[in-house]
Amino acid sequence: MFFASDNWAGAHPDIAGSLVEAAGGFASAYGTSDLDQRVEKTFSEIFEREVAVFFVGTGTAANSLALASFNRPGGQVFCHREAHVNVDECNAPEFFATGSKLVPIDGPAGKLSPEALAAAIGRFPPNFVHGGQPMAVTLTQATEAGTAYTLDEIAALSDVTKNAGLPLHMDGARFANALVHLGATPADMTWKRGVDILSFGGTKNGCWCAEALVLFDPAMAQQMHFLRKRSAQLFSKSRFIAAQFDAYFRNDLWLKLARHSNAMAARLASGFAASEKARLAWPTGSNELFAIIRNDAMKALKEKGAVFYDWPAGPDLKATMRDDETLIRLVTSFATTETDVDSFLSAL
Repeated sequence: MFFASDNWAGAHPDIAGSLVEAAGGFASAYGTSDLDQRVEKTFSEIFEREVAVFFVGTGTAANSLALASFNRPGGQVFCHREAHVNVDECNAPEFFATGSKLVPIDGPAGKLSPEALAAAIGRFPPNFVHGGQPMAVTLTQATEAGTAYTLDEIAALSDVTKNAGLPLHMDGARFANALVHLGATPADMTWKRGVDILSFGGTKNGCWCAEALVLFDPAMAQQMHFLRKRSAQLFSKSRFIAAQFDAYFRNDLWLKLARHSNAMAARLASGFAASEKARLAWPTGSNELFAIIRNDAMKALKEKGAVFYDWPAGPDLKATMRDDETLIRLVTSFATTETDVDSFLSAL
């Protein structure tokens, strides 16, 4: 009953096998091998246009380099208050985009609203040097609340962003989970809705260590080469990241894994809906869900071996909770089984 994080899961056998295949022989280094170039071409096919792809080792590196590519003096980056870049990346985005600052914005269920985003951007009038200048907007898909922006919601945020003359970044650590939840195509959920650069995550969905920056304007690539090298993210044997993505995309494995983990989360959600001891905090749109649970039930679950995290509740949610209740987070993965879920629900 491991629901702490999809980072706790291992690698899918097909991806592990691809790494073994790539281990033999010789291949040119630093992203120039045939395998690297083939996988980059696959990215362009998936996104239905020519894209520039940069392999990196972590999602934090991908997010930080994406924002660094937009850097401006006194730059302000607008994000949700619970965004990973704001809460869980040890100031790496500000470090790599030297002198920039994150501007957190509140919003229910992990989502930014166009109105709140426009108001936040409006607090930085042009030519007022003391306050700095807007630099970029970043949104998380799926969100840190396990919800997913609809295509219309992404487009509405993009309209605000573009009206302000800013680029839009998407943190796609759980990109595949949001994609299959919406039944959209990668193009529909990104550049067709105004996204300029994407942090494409594979690690949480069955890869060993595979993240990528996808630039929808290949003209941006020149500076990214130097940014990646300077940040120590240019892997000499990058074919081992490419090998993971090669298996990840083959026969739509990435979508199958995401559908499975989402289905396991939905199975959990159904169990919470039927429980008198816990309730969902909000509907889930991915493989991550949050529940409000009685403290005695939470203690009993942990004593029976269930692994999950207590989670801080925001003011809006806290107001709906009793003193004897706690917010918890559960995350499923490609490795979660129906037996895992049913054992947890039986224990609950």
